[in-house]
Amino acid sequence: MSSSSQRGDDPPHPPASSRGYNAHATARLVPEGAKRAGRTDFQRDRARVLHSSALRRLSAKTQVVAPGSGDFPRTRLTHSLECAQIGRELAIDFGCDPDLVDAACLAHDIGHSPFGHNGEAALNALLTSDEGGGFEGNAQSLRLLTRLEPKIPGAGLNLTRATLDATLKYPWFATAGKQGGGKYGVYAEDAAVFAWIREGAPSGRRCFEAQIMDWADDIAYSVHDVEDGLHAGLIKFKTLVSERSVVPVTARELYCDAAIPELEEVLDNLLSLDIWPQSLDGTTQSLAALKNLTSELIGRFCVAAQEATRAAAGDGPLTRYTADLVVPRQQRLECALLKAVAMHYVMGREGAAQAQALERELLTELVHAVERGAPATLDPQLRQSWHAAATAPERRRVVIDQVASLTDTSAKAWHHRLCPPPPA
Repeated sequence: MSSSSQRGDDPPHPPASSRGYNAHATARLVPEGAKRAGRTDFQRDRARVLHSSALRRLSAKTQVVAPGSGDFPRTRLTHSLECAQIGRELAIDFGCDPDLVDAACLAHDIGHSPFGHNGEAALNALLTSDEGGGFEGNAQSLRLLTRLEPKIPGAGLNLTRATLDATLKYPWFATAGKQGGGKYGVYAEDAAVFAWIREGAPSGRRCFEAQIMDWADDIAYSVHDVEDGLHAGLIKFKTLVSERSVVPVTARELYCDAAIPELEEVLDNLLSLDIWPQSLDGTTQSLAALKNLTSELIGRFCVAAQEATRAAAGDGPLTRYTADLVVPRQQRLECALLKAVAMHYVMGREGAAQAQALERELLTELVHAVERGAPATLDPQLRQSWHAAATAPERRRVVIDQVASLTDTSAKAWHHRLCPPPPA
């Protein structure tokens, strides 16, 4: 990375227009009056996300293991902060606005449900595609930013067009979700604001800042999930070496389409690097070695993308739709393999499936209980939406907005209150 990003010093902010962000990019859905001088539009966007209640709630939402199970593992909030740090440094090196990318990284998981992707699956099953588009964490993030999070009534946080566009990891509807492996970034009922955000953008193409956010997200969660697993003793380096035929199978099934022999070769090369701690015994030396592994892997992934992108796009500032981020195949496969390591040894560990089934059952029962008692069971903010809903699917969407907003802890508390066990 550049010397400025290594020091953490941001370069001075030239006017947005000189960096490729014109009035169209800095427009807000609801025009606002003059604000305090000296702050850019994107600095305001970052501050709005950082101070939002939805971001705070991520501190008690599952990343890999449930919050409260230990002091070391990440939550969705710490993951988002780490993603933002990686994204910000990449933005500085590429010459795009660091506050814009920082805000997009902070916001990328803001619509996450309780209990991680497991909770996402439970809520999706309760609102099928013929009842309003299902539930998808990325689409829920857009809904929070533009509708549910209170800042400007009717416009959510009222972020700039460019910042909202940078949060769109999957800029298409569920009907086109095959482009993203089944993922999508917008519900049908949010089509109007999506059209405003994407006005003039190439169909299905992510802006450069969104591509940075996506790669920063991949780096953060693949590397840090492995760090958490190693620290917890769920992953051991010797096991990775002795069982190295297992991880490529998981990587191919879930994260990439590479052939097994190629993945085995990439994994062997990755494990042969001298950055892996051979054992972790809790001493300062072993913990420092683990942290060095994390630092080396992040640097490896960032530098590879920087060098490949610059080789393709040149040395000038890269913004919006002037370039695409280039990540070498080697590093994409290494990232997929790290995800597979965490999936196999942490999320797929013994007992995890049973715990996840109980979490899905809890959320399902909670949605039905909230729905039966609505609107009294809803937060006051959502009662207006309930009364305005014209159909049963629209009312179900409001209920799911409510339940999705809860943390793991508050979901359990709501369930205890609204779903008492039957009398003995």
